[in-house]
Amino acid sequence: METFSKLTSMLLHALETREPTVDLLDSFVDHWKSITNYYIETTDDSRPVKQTEIPWRLRQMLDILVYEEKQQGLEETGACMEYLLHHKLLETLCTLGKAQYPPGMSQQVLLFFSKLLSQVQKPVLHLVSVYRPVQKLIRLCALPGSQTEKEEAQFLLVICSRVKQDPHTLGYVLEILDQPAAGTPVSDQSQLCTQASNHRTETPQSSSQSDSSGSSPVQSECSLLLALLQLTKSQRGSVCLKAYEGLLLLSGLQSGSSGEILSYQTQLGELLAGRLRELYSLLPLEILDPGQVQSWPHTPWSSQFSCCSSDLRSASPASDHMTSFFSWFDFLDHLMREAPQVLSVKLSQCVHQLWLLDVLQPQLLNTCEQVVLVSTSVLCAAVRLVQSSSLLDQLLHFLLRTHTLAHLLLQRCDHISDQISMASLSLVDELLQKPHRDILDVLVLNFLQGRRYLSPPAAGVDDRHTESYEDSDDLEEDPFFSDSLLISDSQLLPPSPHPPPPPAPLSASPPSGLGSAADVINSFLCLVPVQVRSAQLLQEGGYESYVHDAHTLVNDCQALSHTWDWPLSLPPPSSSSGEGVEFFEGHLFKVLFDRMGRILEQPYELNLQLTAVLSRLSAFNHPVLHEYLLNPYIHLSPCSRSLFSVLIRVMGDLMQRIQQISNLTDRLLNTRRHLLGLSHNTRLEHLTLLRGVIVLEEFCKELAAIAFVKLPLDQN
Repeated sequence: METFSKLTSMLLHALETREPTVDLLDSFVDHWKSITNYYIETTDDSRPVKQTEIPWRLRQMLDILVYEEKQQGLEETGACMEYLLHHKLLETLCTLGKAQYPPGMSQQVLLFFSKLLSQVQKPVLHLVSVYRPVQKLIRLCALPGSQTEKEEAQFLLVICSRVKQDPHTLGYVLEILDQPAAGTPVSDQSQLCTQASNHRTETPQSSSQSDSSGSSPVQSECSLLLALLQLTKSQRGSVCLKAYEGLLLLSGLQSGSSGEILSYQTQLGELLAGRLRELYSLLPLEILDPGQVQSWPHTPWSSQFSCCSSDLRSASPASDHMTSFFSWFDFLDHLMREAPQVLSVKLSQCVHQLWLLDVLQPQLLNTCEQVVLVSTSVLCAAVRLVQSSSLLDQLLHFLLRTHTLAHLLLQRCDHISDQISMASLSLVDELLQKPHRDILDVLVLNFLQGRRYLSPPAAGVDDRHTESYEDSDDLEEDPFFSDSLLISDSQLLPPSPHPPPPPAPLSASPPSGLGSAADVINSFLCLVPVQVRSAQLLQEGGYESYVHDAHTLVNDCQALSHTWDWPLSLPPPSSSSGEGVEFFEGHLFKVLFDRMGRILEQPYELNLQLTAVLSRLSAFNHPVLHEYLLNPYIHLSPCSRSLFSVLIRVMGDLMQRIQQISNLTDRLLNTRRHLLGLSHNTRLEHLTLLRGVIVLEEFCKELAAIAFVKLPLDQN
């Protein structure tokens, strides 16, 4: 009853206003009086608002305001707008909408506010008679069981659009302002009206001032931002889309202190990252297919609102949860690319804390194989899909700078579970494709920069050098090896109609090497014994495809690293190698070389991923990487190994194993046919070994092609 009395008092106050003499204003006041008279005269509480004149009256008032502004111009405030501001019509409408009297009134109020703020060009959102009712109306949005989601979403989007046009109003709609007017005596209300009429505004206070007055500087989580976030969960696509767009508009504010306000005086970062964590928690880790998760395609956040999005909602709730999670991940990634730097960094830090550290890290450290496998696969997909530099920074900080986790993830490249090993190797492969210098520095270069893998200069040609170099000489004399693959430079040039541009002639010797560039290339080509070469049996022995792929890979790696200021020549070997100091290749190369040593007994898919990582590392144009991975002639120090020395040992193991296989050529040919889908015979004997031999042959050709592409670049 008290509420009804206050409402009646406000309406009577509105009726007691002095009527101006201007015809336009007369009409405007007449429409308003008709609305207020309805509440005084009606006795039917259940009659829907659409069956009254109120919607029509509100449209007429809006049309008058828009027409008046066009006639008056933006320099002056028209009489009708002055009337609306001075007599607090928006406050009254907000109260009527909250009371839902007559039924459906809140919808009409939302429509009126939306159209007023979008159609009136003159900035009004900074006026106390406007932003106070706007704040109150925002608090009525996105409440449980709301029947006006469509109108609420449109209203909030209009608010965000006006803030985009006038960024200085951000503090007003977020309620980051001085709050004394909330408790201002009634006798002082007229002063506020006068301020609004004279277009004087209240100045936002700093957070310290707000604290001193007893109000928290972080208030938006219970109003605009929270309402937008809540509406992103709507089942109605149009509502959800408007909420997404509103968040993007606010986050994309570039002028003034908008980024600082959103970063430090709101909980925007916590809200958005919390939503990511919430969606991730819905993933049924125990039943998800890790392969599907790891290869999850780019899911643009806007795709869920396309006309055919309903057709994408699928097959299984698990896939729908994955779609929702990666759509939100893409939205955050997109938002961070558009946001000012200070806000982008803040949001990425929230993702790091609330999702990576609080949720994902415990799962990665879990003892359950399925949990470890799926969480690693999710992380692999996230690294592949991320484009925002600030979010990439946080992912790398999580992966590379968290010592326990970084060491564990690299160890898992050589895990007892082949699936976990593959997922971990895939994660490394995805990292190597991101444009961030720290990845190569932390994973490999920090261990190789001193070149401690080289024998001390005073030792001359040591035993290890004799092993690597003389072994390569022995290949030419060994009856199992042949010079049939020895080629000249011109033979490596692709004869295709549209080949990649050929590099400069290979004339000079490789860095710190003992042979020509052709010697280096042929060293890799001749590693595989002639008996186990099977590519030519299916006419797959042409080198043009390998060179073409190598050009693509090397160019991709150069595009990533061209701004990293890598040296053009090799640094001098470290002279600080004290007695007893042994070279350590780093955790990554350790697991890669250990795995390469077991290539003949590992699953085919795992071997493919392993060689893919090593090929990519070989393709980077850092002189130390080139020397360590692609130069067969370096003098290795005791207890050191290079890629070539590991391959030499594998070939020795291979020579012993193939002695036990009869009809080796036919079995290799059948295995190749099976891998190409030309044969369905799955009962092949020694299948793992034969597949390993085929991977070795292909890998050596890849390394030879990469060396062919890179050597001229290194010599320039």
